[in-house]
Amino acid sequence: MRTFLFLLISFSVFYAHADAEITKIDRISLTVSDLARTEAFFHDGLCFEKVAVKEITDPLYSHLVGVQGAKVTIMTMRVGTSLVDFVKYSKPGLPYPKGSTSPDLWFQHIAIVVPDIDKAYSHLKKVKFEAISLNGPETLPPSTGSVAAFKFRDPDGHPLELLYFPNGQGREVWHKQPPERLFLGLDHSAIGISSTKNSLNFYTNLIGMKWAYYSLNHGITQEQLDGTFNAEVQITGIRPPNGLGIGMELLDYRAPSTGRPIPKNVKCNDIQNDQVEMVTDNIEKVDEALWKAGVDYISPRIVTLKGDGPFHKALMVRDPDGHAILVEQ
Repeated sequence: MRTFLFLLISFSVFYAHADAEITKIDRISLTVSDLARTEAFFHDGLCFEKVAVKEITDPLYSHLVGVQGAKVTIMTMRVGTSLVDFVKYSKPGLPYPKGSTSPDLWFQHIAIVVPDIDKAYSHLKKVKFEAISLNGPETLPPSTGSVAAFKFRDPDGHPLELLYFPNGQGREVWHKQPPERLFLGLDHSAIGISSTKNSLNFYTNLIGMKWAYYSLNHGITQEQLDGTFNAEVQITGIRPPNGLGIGMELLDYRAPSTGRPIPKNVKCNDIQNDQVEMVTDNIEKVDEALWKAGVDYISPRIVTLKGDGPFHKALMVRDPDGHAILVEQ
């Protein structure tokens, strides 16, 4: 019955007319406490390459991110063709919450695709990390695609995932990569949610992402992958309209139902802050749709930044569970 109801929801969402449209997910952004340590971890353990470092002192940036007096240094790194921004605030906020688990709603990982998970896992061991998965890489059952994965945390506590797609699984681009490349790029950012229906309404009906796939994962391999006893998680994949680039996964833990909500007072300079950075051709239309829907804003509507910022017009909101979403034009 649950699957039937979900299919009805996804069918209606897929064919619904979005109030506004996101053209792509440009990158993922993580707030960090130490850029040098972060660079060493991602370069040495995951073969990320630094491509830029930029300081932002525009006072209007503070309004965009909702942090008074914010001055930041942004280090951009690339894996494959995917970009990740690591943001260091001059006035750091709270550290990553201790005792965090996969069902907590602030859980958000970036999934790094690899062609050989055992080789990638061995390479990762060059750096110190905190494992989430209990026994190294796990291969999920055929009912969930026989993908293999391993979850772990960076030095600040942000969750990450190594992800391997066997033939016939995942997007075709992952099977057309140079054979010598060990880390291919980002497939998606996965976020903890409390309601699949509410999140789909926000991401698809409101801003124009498209439903891509669904699975209900449970059993011993899922428990070991997530480091969570009795894990049963409803996973919904969504992507930009063209289906290209970085996507998102909505992780709705049906069991255990112990996931803690994102605190109402969380700020972008808190280390737990990960944000998805989306691009639109018409930010005014996106703003109008979000505002009419009563979405929680971080920024005071649209902020127009000066030339030293990574974008010109932008806004920041929180999704139904409090995850930060930046929309730029």
